[in-house]
Amino acid sequence: MTPSKNALVVRGGWDGHQPVEATELFIPYLRANGFEVRVEESPAIYADADYMAGVDLIVQCNTMTTIEPEEFEGLRDAVEAGTGLAGWHGGIADSYRNNSDYLHLIGGQFACHPGKHADERVGEQSDNYVPYTVTMTPEAAGHPITEGIGDFELVTEQYWVLADSYIDVLATTTQKVREWDPWHREVTSPAIWTRRWGNGKIFVATPGHHVDILENPNVKTIIERGMLWASR
Repeated sequence: MTPSKNALVVRGGWDGHQPVEATELFIPYLRANGFEVRVEESPAIYADADYMAGVDLIVQCNTMTTIEPEEFEGLRDAVEAGTGLAGWHGGIADSYRNNSDYLHLIGGQFACHPGKHADERVGEQSDNYVPYTVTMTPEAAGHPITEGIGDFELVTEQYWVLADSYIDVLATTTQKVREWDPWHREVTSPAIWTRRWGNGKIFVATPGHHVDILENPNVKTIIERGMLWASR
């Protein structure tokens, strides 16, 4: 297929989220759907207004790092002008804690991922892996990202997300109250959402800690559809 659209993949930050391996999983899908793909290892490219004006889709996988003011302004300007923005897990929901305007753009920020009881912890990432359900909202049934996908189970990090009411939630996840937890009632967080910003569209999925989760058929399908939905 002759490329007809431009996708920018921005990856980096914390290696624990496998930013290279994770994005490489989806790059062939983008190319098969007509995108010419450029890969950058930092958000510095966002400050290049001339280049960003021609980007149809940004796929970001960049966790717990920083963004300079001119880089963020370039990202926001591009989205407002119609560039789509898509991502998963901390690569989009925990990218730039130094910039509150980024949180405003995305609409939801990772707060924590409550894990196992202290007695079960072994000092590995698996300390934070718990079984949970991704629960589809009624709106999900008719949305092109989630149509035909029902509730499904995962064993991985369960994101507790701080979010606003301007996001359109397609799926949620509920933190239970366990005897050792300091909270006193269940807490439901968005797990998959979209957001309109200016002329642009934003897609976020919180599952995706490791490639094995991204390879889950439900997660992979949702992210693939979400990228295409968000694109200009």
